[in-house]
Amino acid sequence: MYKLYDFLPSGNGYKVRLLLTQLQIPFELVELNILNKETRTSEFLQKNPNGKIPVLETAPEQFISESNAILYYLSQGTEYFPQEKYQQTQVMQWLFFEQYSHEPNLATPRYWISVLKQPDKYQEQIEQKQKLGYAALNVMEQYLQNHDFFVEDKYSIADIGLYAYTHVATEGGFDLTKFPAILAWFKRIESQPRYIKISDRPN
Repeated sequence: MYKLYDFLPSGNGYKVRLLLTQLQIPFELVELNILNKETRTSEFLQKNPNGKIPVLETAPEQFISESNAILYYLSQGTEYFPQEKYQQTQVMQWLFFEQYSHEPNLATPRYWISVLKQPDKYQEQIEQKQKLGYAALNVMEQYLQNHDFFVEDKYSIADIGLYAYTHVATEGGFDLTKFPAILAWFKRIESQPRYIKISDRPN
């Protein structure tokens, strides 16, 4: 059975939990508290020298880190990753956008505000991140005005990757009422088979 080393509030970890659940792949959740530096122990650093979650253990002493790399690994040969080369590239395009332009600017304010609960301490940085975060949300909103999903109007790991931190962006101080196409996309994702919430633990 797979083991997923994770921190439950993490959107990056949630991506993997959601896909594993939708693929009906059983896994053991090993919860680590990043606030207590449990990912900085020598034992965990042997699993991921970068000291971050999520990490998926697919076999004894075989580990995959970086959430979108894990999504890619799990989705191969499934309905969540297209078979056509150009469509595959589009999926990767959106996942790179998520990690470069989207996640750093939506996830970080949420971490400072809702996880660390120190909005005053990071107020200046939050404002800078939110400006960039709104720019990323505008890119998504514009695209979703004419598409149901991000690649060929079919639910894929591109949607999972982008949904994870977008749907909890209000916890980082973002006003999502300005983005009706994104809100409609939320409903389409949440109607997918075997959808789980970010707070759900595996059975």
